[in-house]
Amino acid sequence: MRALEDVPELAHVLVNREIDTAVKVEVLRSVLADASPLVGNFAALMAEKGRAGEIGEACAEFERLVSASERVLSVEVATAHELSDADFDKLLADIARKSGRKVEATRSVEPDLIGGIVVQAGSLRLDASVRGQFARLRQELGVAQ
Repeated sequence: MRALEDVPELAHVLVNREIDTAVKVEVLRSVLADASPLVGNFAALMAEKGRAGEIGEACAEFERLVSASERVLSVEVATAHELSDADFDKLLADIARKSGRKVEATRSVEPDLIGGIVVQAGSLRLDASVRGQFARLRQELGVAQ
């Protein structure tokens, strides 16, 4: 599902208190014309109740519930250098095997990691980067940063 932030014009209409509720409902019905009637009716009801600006949050929560129900683990992978697709796929397969869940991941390159990898899954963070190792060493030695 596309995030509301990806469509700034729509987000602006939904949060703007000067735009009439009926206009918001009509815009939502137009945008969601091809969606399930349940989705369209839910969005229209939120707009009618003055909650149109919260539709993005409702969508995000729905996606979290679906992911939990389907046992999908969302992870963010940061590396100091670009991983090859083969290495990235192998990493995801290892995470899926160890977690017993389907894995969806985003990846980024953060050169300040120096080397290694950081994997974030919800509030769980695995920092196997050189930067992280230096930070832990400094903490153990009591050296100011």
